[in-house]
Parts: sequence; structure tokens; C-alpha cells
Amino acid sequence: MKVLAITLWVLLFFILTNTKFVVCVGICRENEQQALETLKKEVDDPSNILSSWVVGKDCCEWEGVVCNNLTRHVIVLSIYFDWFESRYLRINNLEWLTSLSSLENLEMESVDLSKANNWPQVINMLPSLVDLRLFNCSLHHIAPLLDHHNFSSLKSLDLSENHNLNSSVPKWVFYLPNLVSLDLSDCNFIGPLPDGPVNLTSLTTFKASGNHFNCRLPKWLLDLNNLEHLVLYGSGIEGVIQSKSGNITKLKHLDLSSNNLNYTIPNWLYQCKDLESLQLGLNRLEGIVSSLISNLSSITIIDLSNNMLSGKLPNVIGKLGKLGYLELSGNLFEGDIYELFNVRSNFLSVPLRNTSSLSTLRLGWNKLTGALPESVGQLSMLEDFSIYNNRLEGVVTESHFSKLTHLQYFYASRNNLTLKVSRNWIPSFQATTMLIGGWNIGPSFPMWLRTQNQIMYVDISDCRVQGEVPTWFWNLSSQIRLLNLSHNHFVGEVPIISTDEQSGSPLMYLASNNFSGPIPLISTNVTELDLSNNSFSKGLSNFLCEAKNGSYKLRILNLGGNDLSEEIPDCWMNWPELKVLILRDNNLIGSLPRSMEVLSNLLSLDLRRNRLNGPFPSSLENCTKLHKIDLAENEFIGKLPSWLGMRFPTLIVLILRSNKFDGELPQELCHLKDLQILDLANNTFVGIIPRCIGNLSSMVKKKKELEDDEDLNYSYYIGVLIESAMVTTKGNMYQYDTILALFTSMDMSSNNLSGDIPISVTRLAGLRSFNLSKNNLTGRIPNDIGVMKVLESVDLSENQLYGQIPQSFSSLTTLSYLNLSENNLSGMIPLSTQLQSFDPMSFQGNKLCGLPLLVNCSSNGNIPNHKYEDGESDKDEVDWFYISMAIGFALSFWGVCGSFFSRDHGDMLIFVF
Repeated sequence: MKVLAITLWVLLFFILTNTKFVVCVGICRENEQQALETLKKEVDDPSNILSSWVVGKDCCEWEGVVCNNLTRHVIVLSIYFDWFESRYLRINNLEWLTSLSSLENLEMESVDLSKANNWPQVINMLPSLVDLRLFNCSLHHIAPLLDHHNFSSLKSLDLSENHNLNSSVPKWVFYLPNLVSLDLSDCNFIGPLPDGPVNLTSLTTFKASGNHFNCRLPKWLLDLNNLEHLVLYGSGIEGVIQSKSGNITKLKHLDLSSNNLNYTIPNWLYQCKDLESLQLGLNRLEGIVSSLISNLSSITIIDLSNNMLSGKLPNVIGKLGKLGYLELSGNLFEGDIYELFNVRSNFLSVPLRNTSSLSTLRLGWNKLTGALPESVGQLSMLEDFSIYNNRLEGVVTESHFSKLTHLQYFYASRNNLTLKVSRNWIPSFQATTMLIGGWNIGPSFPMWLRTQNQIMYVDISDCRVQGEVPTWFWNLSSQIRLLNLSHNHFVGEVPIISTDEQSGSPLMYLASNNFSGPIPLISTNVTELDLSNNSFSKGLSNFLCEAKNGSYKLRILNLGGNDLSEEIPDCWMNWPELKVLILRDNNLIGSLPRSMEVLSNLLSLDLRRNRLNGPFPSSLENCTKLHKIDLAENEFIGKLPSWLGMRFPTLIVLILRSNKFDGELPQELCHLKDLQILDLANNTFVGIIPRCIGNLSSMVKKKKELEDDEDLNYSYYIGVLIESAMVTTKGNMYQYDTILALFTSMDMSSNNLSGDIPISVTRLAGLRSFNLSKNNLTGRIPNDIGVMKVLESVDLSENQLYGQIPQSFSSLTTLSYLNLSENNLSGMIPLSTQLQSFDPMSFQGNKLCGLPLLVNCSSNGNIPNHKYEDGESDKDEVDWFYISMAIGFALSFWGVCGSFFSRDHGDMLIFVF
């Protein structure tokens, strides 16, 4: 009996003292019951989330409501939206909350509060509130608190995932001395964080990723003595991290990645011995990684990727025994990779040093050299290993993989490594990703791939493998998501590429081999297919028109450089997702079919070097997203339609050279604001060059950045397909791809254009290549051509231009190719570093004199048969005389003598300076 009595007393004491006991004793307070019932009646609850809230039933028994066992006050209210439901719960007013005077914990997740604009004022009337969480509640406004706030008891504040706040963080948030945790992530807050002072002395966690603060890291943040978690990923933090900090030694997690930080990593970071996670990736940090990093004895995660860090990899990193994740890719690290592994115990756990805790090691996209150390094979816990795109060389053997039983992801392409393993090698791992493009693994097909039952991503491109692809490997295609066999010596036919519909969006690259036969059929979920530069033959009908399972998801189709023939079939309605279509360098005939008008997502069209004919394809009028149209070297005829200049607002490359187009150039071409490459050469266009040609604004921009056209890298697998253009410049044809965004060209050569060169062309200050040769142009060269400062190539030959070469030509310091031959130009060739360096052939067929020609001008400074034009002064003539005297003296004795006498013999070279 005594035991039973004691037990009852203990139970009673527990009930009376534990205010958050799960089972409610008593009935909910009447005013609070009424407040919650009011909410129940007024709330928009289409998914019936509050179904347990039965009016008349004790509210303490409702789901998400917890009451104090003694006072019967509601102390916890939790309302959240089930993600599997289709519609949000919406609360338009929070006034009812003021009745819950003892509320300590308020949590709302994915509840629509977009119309509850006064929520800060209501919350301010809850004096006992300790935890406030309004996660993803569609808040778009934080009204200021005009009176003193009443949040002194608040310890946790979470406003994250309210994406439309678009305002500065309210000041009262930074004056909560008891606040322990503050989460403002993904709210689109704008404007700087306050410089201080603030009152957040108890704060241990501050998260504010996904905002637009656009300011430096505030000093007060680094003076918070209790701070343990600081997460500002992608929040617009910029500039230098302060070189000094306060007593921030308790820091455990620091994430400042995806910002705009620059300069070096401050040394105080290396003194945070409790630091477990350091994430500074995707910034512009530079300098070296200090050996002081060895002080971070508790570190498990280091991410310094995608910065500009340089120098050698500090081998002391390998002594961090708890390190599980090391990401250093995308920097400028150099030196021998062996340095990272030059101590036998590196990357082995403390204290036994016989096992490794490292599961992720990423060193890709650096400048590391040397051979891959065999000690890598001892990292028994390694799952993810990247040495992609370095300068490694040497031999890799089975020993390098001896204990890598957990290896799943191996990224090692773009190195000069040789794999030497036995033909019967069975790796100890089961990888899903094996990227070794650029290695020497040939000439035999790697049979060990047959043992990889989970393989999904394979790159053995440019691996010197030859022969037929084994049947068992083609059978793996059902599980493959990336297959890159390009740039080898494979032969034979390619069977049907059949992939599992659950395998995502497969990418297939078989380019630059010797595959033959018809184009293989593919599954509908394949998104990229590159079969270019092989020997595939026959037509396209079987491939394009055998759509048995509805529309295809293919976005990139590259069949260029094969032996395809016949007409292009009218079956494009089955391929509406196409973004890139390349059929160049084949033997296709006929006109473009009408069904191509469904390709409204098309970005790039390349049909160069076929035998296609007919007028400019009207089926392209609906393809308004095109960046590139290349119809060169076909047999298209007729006039260019006016809509060509109106329907393609983002067209960058237009190449129509070597066809049979005729008629006048439509004025609407001037509307192509993004055009950088215009090639209309070798047609029979007539009439004048449009006066508005200077309106091509992308040719006006002098300085371009490679990032200007990031959309031109079409492939998901970076580097496989970058937009390119074949451009004739400097007398030769070049292919521009990686620097296409930087190049501009205009070529209207070999037509029947007449009239003068429009003065507006000189507005194209960003033009690099300019060719109007072999036309019937008359008039003078625009006098201000010298303002086109980045011109590299100018060809105006074989026209009927007359007058002087403009003096402004002398300011074209980037000019490396010039052809003004076979015109009616006269007078003296302007003096400049560039012009005198060209071959005399560049000026032949005119009435010009002066270097580089061996035809001299008159001794008195007058140019034969030349009258000065308006604007030319006698002072210019005198200057030219004396400048020429100085150059003549430096050239030769005859130059000096020639200034005193001249002879009129046609068979004698006469120098007059």
C-alpha cells in the first residue's frame, strides 16, 4: 500500500508541475475556445485541414492545440499545410490570436496569411510568446511597430520561405536580447543589414540565405559571443571578410557560399576550433589556403569551390581526421597532386589512423599536375571522387581502386591518364557514374564496365577505343542517363537506343566515330542525341516519322557530317521540344517541310552545306526564339521576307551565304537588335545597303563579356554542344564557339549591291569584321570609320569607291587585315603603324601613293591629281611634309636624296619625302 501511495503522489506531482503534459486536464478556457471556434468558422479550409476542430468539443483535444494542465490556457498552437493536399489553408485575419494571452509557441507552416497584414501588431500582444514560426505563409508585408515591441520573451523567430517580402528587415528584429535562433531565409529581403548597434546577445543561430542584402558582412555578426550557426548562402554579401573578429570561438557552422566575397580567407577563421562546417564556395576569394587550417580539428565539411584560390594544396588538410567532405574544385590550385597525399596517414581517422572518414573529395577544374598517388586507393569510405579537368598524367592501375568499395561517383575526364588493368578486372566498387573521357584505355573496349550493374553515367570519349561496341553494352542503355562514346574509332551499326522511361532524361553522344547504317530509333525520353561526324546514311523518314508513343522529349538533335540524303520528311509535329537542330554537311534535298512550324522552342538551326532549295522557309516564321539560322551553301532562292527582321528578337547569328537569294535587302533587317554575325555573301542581292544598318545595337557594344550569352551553352553536359558559327574573316573561314559572344561580323560580299556605304555603319563601334567586297558600291569610304576601334578585318575591294582613304584609318590599331584593292581610290595612304605594315596588294588597282606602295607622292607635298577637300588645312600638309622627311631619312640614303631632286622616268622608283 505504501508503494501504491508513493506512486500516486509522484504521478500527481508530475501532472501538477509539468505544464506541457500531453494529456489535457480540464476544459479549454471559454474565451480561448470561442476565439479558436471563430477561426474555424471564418477560415478558408478547402482541404479540411482543421477537421479535428469540432465546435463544442474541448479545444484542448484539437489537433495542433496544447493547453497548460493547471491553468487550461492554450500554450501551443500549430497549424500546418499537408504538402500532399492540393490547396492551401487561408487565414485572412489574426485578431482572434489576442485572446490566447498565454500562448508560448505559435507555428504556422504553408498557411496563406497574405491578407493578414497586421500580424506583427497582433503578435506584439502575446507577452508570453517564446517560439514564433511562420514558414512559407505568403507574407508580403511587415508593418512597422510604432510603439515599443513586446517580444522580450521571444527565443526563436522563423519567417523563412516567405518569398515576396521585398523590403528591408524590420529594425525590431535586431533588438531581441533573448532571441536564440533567427531564420530569415528565402524571403527576398532587400537592402543592407544594419551596421549596428544591435541587441542579440543570446543569439546562437542566424540564417538569412536567399536574400538581397548587397552589403558587407556586418561587424556585429562577428562579435556575437554565443553564435554557433551562421548561414548566409546566396544573400548578396559582398566585399572583404573582416580580418579581425570578436570572441566568436563557439562557431560551429559557417556558410557564406554563393555571394560576392573577395580578397583572402581571414586567419581568424582558422582559430575556430569548434568549427564543423566551413562553406565559402561560389565567391571570388583569392590567395592561398593557409596551413593554419590544420587547427580545425573538429571540421567535417570544407567547401571552398568555385573561387580564385591558388597555390599548392596544403597537405595538412589530410591530417583533419574527422573530415568527411572536401570540395576544392573550380579554383586555380596547382602543383603536384601527390602533395595532398604525401603523408601516409593523411585522411585517416584519429586516433587509430587505419580507416578513412573522407567520403567526398573533389579537386576538379584546377591546374593540378603529376601522377595520381596509389594511396588514393586506401580511402575506404570514399564515395564521390573528382579530379575532372586537371593536368594529371601517368598510369592508373587496379591498386588505385583497391579499397574503394564505396565508390559511386568518379569524375576524372580531361586528364592525360592511362588506365592499365587486366582484361578480367572486377572492380571492388559498384559505380553509378564513371567519367574518364580523354584517358587512354584502348584499343579494346573496357570489359570491366560489364560488372557495373548500377552504372548510369558513362563517359569514355576520346579514349582511343576501336572496333564494335559489344552487344551487352548496348543492352545497358535501358538504365543509362548519360552515354558519351564520341571521338573514338567505333564502327558498325547502332541498334535502337531504348531507355527506361523512369531513367530521367538520357543524354546520348556518339559523335566523331565511324558508325554506319541508318539513324537508330530512340526512346521518347531521350533529350540529347549527337550522332554527328559519322557515316550514317539513307534518309530521315524512318527516324523522324516512327513516333508510336506520342511526342518525343528530344531537345538537341545533331546529325551533321554524315551521308544522309533524300528530302527532309514532314514529321516534325512529333518533336515539339527541339531546341537545337543540326543537319549540316549532308546531302539533303528539297525544301523545308511545313511541319517545322511546330518547333516553337527552336534556338539553333544549322542546315549548312546540303542541297536544299526553295524560297526562304516560311515554316520558320513561328520559330521566334531562334538565336542562330545558318542556311549557307545550299540552293535557296528568291527575296528575303520582311518578317525575317521582325520575328526573331533574339537572333544572334544569321548566315545565308552561297545561295541564290536575290532582290533588295529588307529594311526590317535593322530590327535584329541582338544580331552579331550577319553573313549574306555570295548571293545576288541588289539595291542599296539599308540606311538603318547602324541600328544593329549588338554590333554597337564595344566591350562584351563571355557571360553575355550564357544561354549559348545548350547541352546539359557542359562543353558537349556550344553554339558556334562559321565566319569568313581575314580572308579565311574560322569557327567561333567558346568566344562567339565576343565576336561580331558583317559580310555582304560578292553580291550586286550599289550606292554608297551608309554613314550609319560607323555607329557599329563593336564590329570586328567588315566585308563589302565584290559589289558595285560607289562613293567615298565613310570619313569616321576610325571610330570603329575594334575592327580587325576590313575588305572593301573590287567596288567603285573613290576619293581618299580617310585619315581616321590610322587610329584602327587592332586592324590586322585590310583589302582596299581594285577601286578608284586616290591620294596618299595615311601614315600609321598598321597601314604601312600591310601587303601592297591590299592597295593595288587604285591611284594611291605612299608606303607600303612603291609609288611615291610629289616632292612639294602635293598629291598628284588631288584637290584638298573641305576640312583639310595647309597645316596638315606642312606636318605631313616634315614627318615624311624624318621617316625618309630613317629608311635609306635614297630617301634623303629624293627630297632634293626628282625624275620623271616611268621606269625609275622615285622617293619624295
